[in-house]
Amino acid sequence: MPNSSRFSAKSVQRLLLHLLCLVPAAWLFYLAATDGLGANPAEALLRSLGDWAIRFICFALAVTPLRQWLRWNGLAAYRRMLGLYAFFYASLHWLAYVVFDMGVDWSAIVDDLVKRPFILIGTLAWLILLALAVTSVPRIIRRMGGKRWQMLHRAVYGAAALAVLHFWWMRAGKNNFAEVWLYGLILAGLLAARWVFQKRKQMQAAAKAARA
Repeated sequence: MPNSSRFSAKSVQRLLLHLLCLVPAAWLFYLAATDGLGANPAEALLRSLGDWAIRFICFALAVTPLRQWLRWNGLAAYRRMLGLYAFFYASLHWLAYVVFDMGVDWSAIVDDLVKRPFILIGTLAWLILLALAVTSVPRIIRRMGGKRWQMLHRAVYGAAALAVLHFWWMRAGKNNFAEVWLYGLILAGLLAARWVFQKRKQMQAAAKAARA
């Protein structure tokens, strides 16, 4: 009975987190359906989906530092979910670009990738997230092995950096960098936290080896 109650509590937590992660998408599409996105709804939807993609990348990257600081190992169970939602919002963002900006004209999209580097950078970030989402399937994780899977999934930091660069390049035309700096500082802080914990782990291992 205790095991089943723990299972039920965990299932409820995961369900609530799924619902919470879907709230931004539901709200944006509600606004789109009710003409609540302003004078240029396509652009507002595109930009908002991109914002949420970056936010979910930051949420996913924050799981490990928070787990280590709070000593709450259960948080690790939600990192994959948050990463997949980052891919979900990035995919909606890219789809909105293809449909609303380019009218599903693939030749025009290819030309745009060449002419506008920030579009290319954003697409590269999405492709990295795609690779990470595909390799998050348990069967593929087992076939890859833990070490190779972990090495591949460190590419999420590259995707995050490319996403921030994409955002910066997009905002450069308007000379509006406040939010870009915010996400850049968050990413830098998360990278610094990872480095600190890695160094601490190495020092602890070295001290343990010296005592042996």
